[in-house]
Amino acid sequence: MTAWQRQPALAESQADIAFLDIRMPGQSGLEAARNAPANCRIVFVTAYDDHALQAFEQAAVDYLLKPVSDERLARCVERLKQQSGTAPDQLLVRLQRLLATPTSPEPLRWLRAQVGQTVRLVAVEDVCYLQSADKYTLALTRDAELLLRTPLKELVEQLDPKEFWQVHRSTVVNVRQIHAAHHELLGKLSLSLRDRPERIAVSRSYAHLFRQM
Repeated sequence: MTAWQRQPALAESQADIAFLDIRMPGQSGLEAARNAPANCRIVFVTAYDDHALQAFEQAAVDYLLKPVSDERLARCVERLKQQSGTAPDQLLVRLQRLLATPTSPEPLRWLRAQVGQTVRLVAVEDVCYLQSADKYTLALTRDAELLLRTPLKELVEQLDPKEFWQVHRSTVVNVRQIHAAHHELLGKLSLSLRDRPERIAVSRSYAHLFRQM
């Protein structure tokens, strides 16, 4: 059995591995480790680095400082495997699966725009569209044009693709802002937005996004 457990229950448990913080409500992680079952391997995960000596005096297998990177956790898993003396138990298998599975970062929710000598925070959902401006990006909201010191290519990788569509190599549009798609002469396509007066050009490469509109 292996699990993150409340420290009062650890002494009565049959846990093989326990991950403990140094500072916890009630009993500290160090106190909990003293009362852990004899065969329980202890790993401390904490934001404080001033208890490492005490932790290893408790025969801790490892001492992880927050925030813990995937690489550091992987080394901890290997250390636990080496100390197990048997085939990896269920927790180790689960940890290895988590490390082997790439995690998608949370989509970008806020933008930082330089306005004079100040930095303005803008909610991504308030942006009507983004447009490349050389090495920078213009973020156009209902009533403002803000300069972002990040190339559009980098921003696209951080935005939620369900909420922001690239319609041109230099333009990304908030889907909720799209009012209509307009077919013009020579097969050109443009978009009208709910909160901006200008039309947004759609390149042929992205025209398929609006065939049903």
